[in-house]
Amino acid sequence: MEFNHIEYRKPFYKIKVYLKEHLKKYSRLEKLPLSYEDLTRYRDLIPIMDKNDKDTLWRGVIYDSSDREGLNDQLIRIYEMLVADGDKIPFLKIENIDFCTFGNSKPFRIKVVNELNDNYDFYYVKIADASRVYGLELEDIFSPDKISFLVDKDTLVEDHIVGVPCDEFLAKHKRTKIENRMRFAKEFVKFNERCFTRLLGDMRAYNFVVEITQDFDNIQYRLRAMDFDQQSFEGRKNIYLPQYYTDNIAMVELAQELMSSETAEQYKRQERVAMRKRYLATKQKTKSLLRRMKNDSISTKDNIRQLAKELSIFHKNDDFLELKSMGHILTLHLELQIGVTIF
Repeated sequence: MEFNHIEYRKPFYKIKVYLKEHLKKYSRLEKLPLSYEDLTRYRDLIPIMDKNDKDTLWRGVIYDSSDREGLNDQLIRIYEMLVADGDKIPFLKIENIDFCTFGNSKPFRIKVVNELNDNYDFYYVKIADASRVYGLELEDIFSPDKISFLVDKDTLVEDHIVGVPCDEFLAKHKRTKIENRMRFAKEFVKFNERCFTRLLGDMRAYNFVVEITQDFDNIQYRLRAMDFDQQSFEGRKNIYLPQYYTDNIAMVELAQELMSSETAEQYKRQERVAMRKRYLATKQKTKSLLRRMKNDSISTKDNIRQLAKELSIFHKNDDFLELKSMGHILTLHLELQIGVTIF
């Protein structure tokens, strides 16, 4: 078995005019009351430790009191825009603003609390990156779940994706068996196929979550990506297959233990059929996005050449070798994987 690692931090790619046109058409482009840059004007950072006194890599952000009140009002307004199309939501307050020192997007995590019932929610403010925006839109189109996000110039606001980080879930079940193991293994096989088909990379266990649902007398699972920085960037084909990451070996071994290769292939086909149905339900939006992605630059020439070569071998199709952008590669790959003609 081969295991992947990503050696270098991916560069940020600016959101160009033609991608902004798509975002505006599909209500993703909004004038926000503050920018990512505004949140970086803090006075101090305090380490946030977990219950075992281990550094979480998140930092509590301290602002001058004169700045914090104005920030709170603006952050509540952004939350209302994100979850309620701008309608006023009463009794909200901003409880915490945290900053993550780890990862590409250096996000701010905003905790919003309803003072009436103490219910809380999170959202994130990040540096806008074209790769990540393409990834969010492709997730909205091709996954079973909807994604809420807004873009304004160099600022990206994302809704919180609910679930247990998969690395934490696996650590918890090192000594106890996962309940309904077959359903969990099946979901990993389908998630693996979904990531590969839409070319989403870097799906190590800490970059996706486990969503757990009680269904009558049983447990259902869904794996959901929560990091989209590596959308169609890397050159190696196996970067887009979660099965090849060391962090995910426990799930690979579980799938190998519980199902035959024929059964796994059946689940892969089921996921590709589901993705075809999702494409047919959002055909115009998908075409709009891919048309812009074809003309955009979100990777290096070397990565494009390498991925084109590896996918030409995988699909036994030399047409890949003529393609000059990740958007062109993704389009042909999607067509072959889900059995549609997009353009």
